[in-house]
Amino acid sequence: MRIAITGSTGLIGTALVRSLRTDGHDVVRLVRRAPSAADEVRWDPGRQEIDTAGLAGCEAVVHLAGAGVGDHRWTAAYKQEIRDSRVLGTRTLATALAAMDTPPRVLVCGSAIGYYGDTGDRRTDESAPAGHGFLPEVCVAWEDAAKPAQDAGIRTVFARTGLVVARAGGAWGRLFPVFRLGLGGRLGDGSQYWSFISLEDHIAALRHLLDTGDLAGPVNLTAPEPVTNREVTAVMGKVLNRPTLFPVPAPVLRIALGEFAGDVLGSQRVIPRRLLDSGFTFRHPRIMEAVRAAAA
Repeated sequence: MRIAITGSTGLIGTALVRSLRTDGHDVVRLVRRAPSAADEVRWDPGRQEIDTAGLAGCEAVVHLAGAGVGDHRWTAAYKQEIRDSRVLGTRTLATALAAMDTPPRVLVCGSAIGYYGDTGDRRTDESAPAGHGFLPEVCVAWEDAAKPAQDAGIRTVFARTGLVVARAGGAWGRLFPVFRLGLGGRLGDGSQYWSFISLEDHIAALRHLLDTGDLAGPVNLTAPEPVTNREVTAVMGKVLNRPTLFPVPAPVLRIALGEFAGDVLGSQRVIPRRLLDSGFTFRHPRIMEAVRAAAA
């Protein structure tokens, strides 16, 4: 199968390209510069431009591009970049795909469990409404931007992703060095739920979304049993054989992270109801297994 991917150099994109190519799929990577390889197609979401000729023959598209939520302090300018990188990119891609003579059969569009906002200790699945605040508003606009593809009859799936447990990048990639130094600890009081998924399960789940023809709309990509930050801290310490004696008080997080601290301290107990109902099997359903796989 010929598959186009945006965000192919990120943590998830790199792993997905490798997985698909290992199984013999033809992968086209959308890049924001002049193409330098035969497998690259240029697009410019800021200008809403894309070379659709290079997408001819693609049966599927996976859209993963977007500015990192935790990469910078949330200034007004960076919040706008977070939003624009998702909304403009998705709208550009969805509009272009809808206008193709032979559009792809499926668009898997990245999204996030930030859609639900702070859910406390309430188990939350895809039937829950959007929450309140910056990230939920971004996620709603992000998913709405794919409407041209949906209207054109392209099966569109929103992969609402949780915290990906990986050593090499993402939020968890920042935790590993701190814990290896013995400086890790709970964040705030540690009672907030973290909805995680191992990198391996995340890639397998994305491929499941591509291959499962009756899945459309939102699908949570999280492990079945979210855990508290306190539990995460204990598991990280045990797997890495390091003490976890340095909790980070909430006021310190707010000083260091600004507005983003509210999301770090927020609680999301999100359940992958539709993924499980569609027959997906997790290789690392528990946090201990996910952390051990990432640390190996």
